[in-house]
Amino acid sequence: MRATCDCLSSAFRVFLLNVADARMSSISDLSPSALRLIRIARLAHLASADVKGQPHVIPVCFVFDGKYFYSPIDEKPKRTTPVKLKRVRNLQENAQTALVIDRYSEDWKNLAYVLVYGTAKILYRGAAHAGAARRLRRKYPQYRHMAIHSRPMIQIRPVRWIFWGKP
Repeated sequence: MRATCDCLSSAFRVFLLNVADARMSSISDLSPSALRLIRIARLAHLASADVKGQPHVIPVCFVFDGKYFYSPIDEKPKRTTPVKLKRVRNLQENAQTALVIDRYSEDWKNLAYVLVYGTAKILYRGAAHAGAARRLRRKYPQYRHMAIHSRPMIQIRPVRWIFWGKP
């Protein structure tokens, strides 16, 4: 959708056009700069919604293995047990999710993001779970001292990508 209204600044109109032009459906469509952003980012934001459509967005640690994104339900302090967390309940009720990986800069010419739409499932064990735990421990030293290998893991299968920003 490229429609704009008079209330939008010309810079924001350009932003909307760039986003519309950057839609991609496969990882092979992603540029090296988008893949680099995914690889080096330390934080993403996970969006889920319950069956009534109530959105829920939280910051998460993640890894990408070239096919799936993984985010652990780690041992950082939480108000409830892992299976009762809102993100876990939401994803069990409604597997549709989005993950935003972004780069912010005070120089707005350097802004960038990758928006990943996908389907999620919760892993409790298995080869994919173990591989994700190993990758997460390589990326985040804090996980080397946590039992993420025995805790639930969110697996996201991307179905659509949007990349916007400076390479």
